[in-house]
Amino acid sequence: MADLKMVVLVKGVPDFREGQVQFKEDNTLNRGATPTVLNPNDHLALEAAREVQVKHGGTVHVMTMGPPNYKKILGEAMEICGDHGYLVSDVKFAAADTWATAHALMYAIKKIGGIDLVFAGYKSADGETGQTGPQTALLLDMPIITHTTSLEIDPGAGIMRATRIAYDEIEHCEGPVPGFIVTDPAFLPSYRKASERLRLIDHIETQKGLKEEYEDHITSWTAEDVEADMKKIGLSGSPTIVRAVDPIPTAPRERTAKVLHGADDATVQEVAKMILERMEAA
Repeated sequence: MADLKMVVLVKGVPDFREGQVQFKEDNTLNRGATPTVLNPNDHLALEAAREVQVKHGGTVHVMTMGPPNYKKILGEAMEICGDHGYLVSDVKFAAADTWATAHALMYAIKKIGGIDLVFAGYKSADGETGQTGPQTALLLDMPIITHTTSLEIDPGAGIMRATRIAYDEIEHCEGPVPGFIVTDPAFLPSYRKASERLRLIDHIETQKGLKEEYEDHITSWTAEDVEADMKKIGLSGSPTIVRAVDPIPTAPRERTAKVLHGADDATVQEVAKMILERMEAA
């Protein structure tokens, strides 16, 4: 097998810390107007691809579907792993559920061509369905190992071996490459050899160098670019219908807070006094 060619699927999810999640009139998330961050579970998919790249070489392509501002998400991902980023972005992809998203990603992966391994995180922090990765593997007709906690690739034999969690059991799996890997939250990369750890250090430094110039390594594709079937993408390709969206109510405040500034003796004594009063009241 020649140098491995890999894709890591990542996603931008709402940054709930900022409390600025925006919805459209059809109850779908307005991703263009909502502050986003890299999906936490996707960090592990990137670490899995990095482990394979450090041990065996090859090229890693990071891919996401979303609005133009998702280039930032690709940049965040490429700080961990990735030689090139692909942004699948078009208003025709908007309002897609997991099935329509899987189709869009499938078209884009096929456009790159010759992919040996595809990685995806366990689930996203917004939808939490865990469906997009397996659905994309199905459309690509790739064997898949989900809930992967450790991974070994034998490029010469064209085999992937993994340990996975299956309910309360641990399974050891083997499958052919090309293949699809979904990392579990318990995934842990392993670098046993000193040479691997040294290459990891070099890899981390290389990725840091992309931080300021990541946009130079990103390609944007429209629906036409990936030759997508318009009936299978976006809202028209989504069998899921969102009837309503209910905001999570703010919890009632049961206690008041007093803010003290400074570190002088008087302030410290006041804090100590308040603590003692609370202890006596309890």
